[in-house]
Amino acid sequence: MAATGATEPSYVSGTSDRPLLYRTVDGVLRAAVAGGPQRLAFVFSHQALRYTYAEFDAAVERVARGFVACGLKPGERVGIWAPNCAEWLLTMFAAARAGLILVNINPAYRTAELDYALRLVGCRALVFAGAFKGSDYHAMLRELIPELGHAPHGRLASERFPELRLLLRIGTESAAGCLSFADLEAAGHGVAAGALETLAGTLDPDQPYNIQFTSGTTGSPKGATLTHFNIVNNGLFVGQAMRLTDQDRICIPVPLYHCFGMVLGVLAAMTHGAASVFPAEAFEPLVVLDAVQRERCTALHGVPTMFIAELEHPRFGEFDLSSLRTGIMAGSPCPIAVMRRVVEAMHMPEVTICYGMTETSPVSFQSSCDDPLERRVGTVGRIHPHVQVKIVDPEGRVTPRGVSGELLTRGYSVMRGYWAEPERTREAIDAGGWMHTGDLAVIDEAGYCNIVGRVKDMIIRGGENISPREIEEFLYRHPAVLDVAVVGVPDPKYGEAVCACIRLRPGATATEDEIRDFCRNQIAHYKVPRYVRFVDSFPMTVTGKVQKYLIREHVRGELKLSEEAHA
Repeated sequence: MAATGATEPSYVSGTSDRPLLYRTVDGVLRAAVAGGPQRLAFVFSHQALRYTYAEFDAAVERVARGFVACGLKPGERVGIWAPNCAEWLLTMFAAARAGLILVNINPAYRTAELDYALRLVGCRALVFAGAFKGSDYHAMLRELIPELGHAPHGRLASERFPELRLLLRIGTESAAGCLSFADLEAAGHGVAAGALETLAGTLDPDQPYNIQFTSGTTGSPKGATLTHFNIVNNGLFVGQAMRLTDQDRICIPVPLYHCFGMVLGVLAAMTHGAASVFPAEAFEPLVVLDAVQRERCTALHGVPTMFIAELEHPRFGEFDLSSLRTGIMAGSPCPIAVMRRVVEAMHMPEVTICYGMTETSPVSFQSSCDDPLERRVGTVGRIHPHVQVKIVDPEGRVTPRGVSGELLTRGYSVMRGYWAEPERTREAIDAGGWMHTGDLAVIDEAGYCNIVGRVKDMIIRGGENISPREIEEFLYRHPAVLDVAVVGVPDPKYGEAVCACIRLRPGATATEDEIRDFCRNQIAHYKVPRYVRFVDSFPMTVTGKVQKYLIREHVRGELKLSEEAHA
């Protein structure tokens, strides 16, 4: 029950004069085209590509027709496994137009993670890059799919992935068993002009549209299933908090596979008719600074480590950033000194802070452009429009304002559920529709929220959510590993670093480098343990549960790591 007396309960509900949009992702694009077909929509600096809204819409139409020509049906899943590029966004919007469900696959995923993702959601098609940061995507696919070497182009039949029929390689060059992205666009020429218009009339904003993988604390990634309605409206209100208009240009160096790039970036921009600028495939501070200056960007997104890298680049002073006004800093807490430098040296007086999670589309709290700097650093702002949040104690009772507890959120933004995992969905969303975030938070008398810890053991490294259990389960495959506990320890650059504490099998030997080498090229680089410690035992509770907080404390002391690095 709620607290009684003079102190208000820790419950907040966002209000707004602006109603929720009942519109699909394709409907957002069509509205932007109608509002200004010749306005700039996208810039991909590294590909030397620029699109007006009309040009982008025409390109989306070609790709969507290609999907139809290749036999993809509404409701089927199409994966996108690539870094930031024009083809990523063409796939995103063409999937929406063709009634498909877009599956975001982290470009850092290796074979074990890709295998799990494709099998969980039953992808019918996969769009993939040729290579990125040393990853040969086609080689990894050949490793997983032996039939690929002799499969007809566009007609894959795989025993391991029975639902996967179509592999599409980005670019003009095809590969064994695959069509090129250019082939896909060409295939659409034979589709009748009215076919997609007829299909558009059957699409519903409440239909599932996007699956994003999110690491939990209890094992393998979960496929958070989001509707058009979820992410369109979250993008709308994120952009509103930034005061975006059709005159803005947002520089987006954060990844598209994540909600940050896709929703807080692209959909926030498009719902307000603004332009999105992508400096490179992945974050490079010098390239970001150059793009902001060259394109006269008015907004810049990033996690704190990105802003620090930009500010500390030796050539920072060479760039004119005076066009900047706003942007979003999210992913991990930002030191006030860094925020002051962003506001002053980068000309971003209206920079905002966001808090959320993939399962809530993602933003629940956001600071205002008018909030004092201390509020923008010490809190994550106030509740988003049309969203409710309450803070509860371990018994499920709402705490008084100022008292910490688990943050629960409810409203339009809560996901449909975890794909094909009803039990995990029930664990996360209760009968009242409340999403249990696992985060410990405090709401003050003015309604500002401060995240003070995590109920779960999630590691947050540079904005990436990492499941310790997922790494543990992988390390159990090593023949020398008897038992393992993975924890997050303070890191001055990324906020947290991954540490694996390992008990070896009797008579077995292993080195730190051997363990790290075992992980490389099998799991994403950011999950590879930075620290490896060999131990004889773990601290345990009387019921046999490993006490990870004691492990963290021990490792922190042994490595002489300061908690101030995680501030």
